[in-house]
Amino acid sequence: MPYSEAFGDHFYCQTDGRLECGHVFLAGNGLPERWNETPRFTIGELGFGTALNFCETWRQWKDWRGNDGHLTFTSFELYPMQAADIGRALSRWPEIAAEREALLSQWPAEPSGIVSLDLDPQTRLRVVCGRALDGVRAEQAPFDAWFLDGFAPARNGDMWSAEMMQAVFDHTVPGGTFGTYAAAGFVRRNLQAAGFVVERRKGFAGKREMLCGIRPA
Repeated sequence: MPYSEAFGDHFYCQTDGRLECGHVFLAGNGLPERWNETPRFTIGELGFGTALNFCETWRQWKDWRGNDGHLTFTSFELYPMQAADIGRALSRWPEIAAEREALLSQWPAEPSGIVSLDLDPQTRLRVVCGRALDGVRAEQAPFDAWFLDGFAPARNGDMWSAEMMQAVFDHTVPGGTFGTYAAAGFVRRNLQAAGFVVERRKGFAGKREMLCGIRPA
């Protein structure tokens, strides 16, 4: 189970991180169904980590996209992992083996700046390396959906701060959404103060709650 020494936390749910991605981040944002309504779709993610969320999203995207569909997935990551570490972390899921291998074949030896990979004609991955708040604020275009997947709020408060949630809101299209496993009261309040309409839902694998929400149109 990959573990961050910097934040004293695991990179994903210890039950099954791939299924958690489907429950929290995809379903929490109304995906994959929304891809039928918005074939050119953009996702922003706080915390690229092992690339698990991206690979599972890409797997489902390939099953749902139409001929005119295009997905741009932009993740903000302070400590990008080496290819070998990503490969080891994702090796437990044969369901995303094809996505893992395709990603690793293009992943740079020393990721820095903005890593931009066209992984197939309809899928672009961008990993913005550095402090997330700076990266989000520098983005020019807003996102259709957000995966808020920083380390636990108690261990990585900067990723859930009022300033960070405001930057996320400011870079969300009207009607755009977010999903997160986090349910801490200050996270919910920061999201609401930024302007999101926030909803509590049942969490994954026994976790009592998660949060999702929408930027009013």
